[in-house]
Amino acid sequence: MLIGEVARRSGVSTRMLRHYDALGLVRPTGRTVGGYREYSDDDIRRIFHVESLRSLGMSLRQIGRALEDPAFVPSELVGDLIRRTEDRLKREQELLDRLRAVDASAPSAWEGALRIVELLRGLSSPGAARRQQTVLAPADDVPVPAEVLARAVLAESDPNVAGALRWALARTDGDGVANVAAGLRSENADIRRRAVLAIVELPGDEATAVLMDALVSSDAVVRRHAALALGARGVAEAVPTLVEMVVEGRNDVEAAEVLGALADGGVAGIVEALAEASAANPDSSVRIRLTQALAEMPGTLAQGELRRLAGDGDRAVALVASALVKVVEERGEGR
Repeated sequence: MLIGEVARRSGVSTRMLRHYDALGLVRPTGRTVGGYREYSDDDIRRIFHVESLRSLGMSLRQIGRALEDPAFVPSELVGDLIRRTEDRLKREQELLDRLRAVDASAPSAWEGALRIVELLRGLSSPGAARRQQTVLAPADDVPVPAEVLARAVLAESDPNVAGALRWALARTDGDGVANVAAGLRSENADIRRRAVLAIVELPGDEATAVLMDALVSSDAVVRRHAALALGARGVAEAVPTLVEMVVEGRNDVEAAEVLGALADGGVAGIVEALAEASAANPDSSVRIRLTQALAEMPGTLAQGELRRLAGDGDRAVALVASALVKVVEERGEGR
């Protein structure tokens, strides 16, 4: 088959076929009666092999080695191609994110666009101090778009920079809640926890609604942060998780304080929930924590339950309850 026919049937241009010939990659092995070079069936199969390998991103030099070296191991080269492709996709994603950030800021002139790009470079700096400075003192007072801050806060591992990002995000006019909430659905636990910490600092009903969803998360850390934040916002639905935190000894002091604040705000049933948890747990250390949490209730609300526990069969629990009864009585007398 002559070169023109091969080009028509294979879709490879005659120019590329001649290039393959010059490189020794695919050389027509036959001759016509008139002396023209002719591609054999094996030559055509080799063309398709070359095109298949090119579709994987291999260079012509790599393809030549793959087809000629009997000791060539594809897995090593394919692994290298995967890494290069992943790097390229990462760069392309970074470019796409940068373009979206510039577009979201709606700059009216190129000067504004360039300032946004400068901000983005600062946020992607390898130095934590530079990233923090970019957040706290943006160039020329150019505000960082909420979408950019949300993406940065979900990726930030340095606690100081993360705190600055959350602070800045809470002060934007953009849709910070929606941008960060997606992180709660991440398979990466670190991203989920960064997301909930950011949402905790965002005001408004939308943030509260997202925290309500987080209250039933399969991630215990996310649940705990959501419960503390919701409790601070006066949401009664946080009570079971807060009591669970006291039982487990996870942020139990903070949880007890929030439970006290909820009770002071009129949320009913908290003393009963703590008492039920104490009755259901034989572990002395757990019951002591629950007893101490009862002492956080306002006024003398838990006085009756503490007096009952002062006579408990567990001596350690009884001693703690007896001491706390006096504290609660003194507090009641001082009101």
